[in-house]
Amino acid sequence: MLRRRTVSFLVMLSCLLLLTMGACKEEELKEVRVGEVTRSIFYAPLYVAIEEGFFEDEGLKIDLRTIAGGDKTMTALLSDGIDVALVGSETSIYVNAQEANDAIINFAQLTQTDGTFLVAREKIDDFSWEMLKGSVFLGQRKGGMPQMAGEYVLRKHDIDPHNDLELIQNIDFANVATAFASGTGDFVQLFEPTASLFELEGVGYIVASFGAQSGHLPYTTFMSKKSYLEKQAATAESFTRAIQKAQNWVYANSAEDVAKSIAPYFENTEITLIATVVERYRAQESYAKNPILDEAEWKLLQDVMEQAGELPRRMDYNELVDNSFAEKAMN
Repeated sequence: MLRRRTVSFLVMLSCLLLLTMGACKEEELKEVRVGEVTRSIFYAPLYVAIEEGFFEDEGLKIDLRTIAGGDKTMTALLSDGIDVALVGSETSIYVNAQEANDAIINFAQLTQTDGTFLVAREKIDDFSWEMLKGSVFLGQRKGGMPQMAGEYVLRKHDIDPHNDLELIQNIDFANVATAFASGTGDFVQLFEPTASLFELEGVGYIVASFGAQSGHLPYTTFMSKKSYLEKQAATAESFTRAIQKAQNWVYANSAEDVAKSIAPYFENTEITLIATVVERYRAQESYAKNPILDEAEWKLLQDVMEQAGELPRRMDYNELVDNSFAEKAMN
């Protein structure tokens, strides 16, 4: 079966051959500049929407850029360097709490749980969260969603992250895995595919999922400036419809097919490992099944931030979330 991009190439070639006969006219696509906070299998539906032609079906061309760090991604959005940001919803709260002139609006949800896993240095057959007490725990960056969700889960299990264990969170995100592999810590909080890769290599062992424990959160959403959504409402609707198609596709097809679709974005990762990660995220429904960000998720997000001492103030759901595009996409 030919991949859609191969078919698209053949169609374009046919058009070039027929141009002189006036039998084919190139369709003009609307460009949308998207900034993702990192490159991750956690964002599989976005890459599927590009690779399977769902954005093209909606008349859109995606200029995808990876902008490391939520602060840098939001700076790019605020300065009109990008049109849409894919980042944690907590960043919209941080920005809007500063009373931005042009509010940042969450308009389509991509992931709905935390994406990290608890990895132990030793293999544990009968794990309990109580085992973390007195241990050295390598966490994530203070104020970031992974760390806040991680602390929320620890507290759910009656563990005070700042008193019941030695919490290390001053290591740069890119170096956390390396620090653990070098011998630092008894437990570490890791994203995929590093967690599964460590397990394959015997460096560490996945013992629990923070995503399965944290509940549904607007963990990663597409957001834009209010002015952009008002001026480009048709574009935002088409964009969201493409994401909804991709979300359906990710759950309707095998993990192997999803892995093949997104493989071009992970050239140094084995297909089998990509498929393993996709299946792990699907099993706990980390990929949102639709783009709607509901009010219960928004409340939990702020509860998690408040427990971590990072919530500037409670932000009104109706002011920072616009589900109108997602509702239209679903219909």
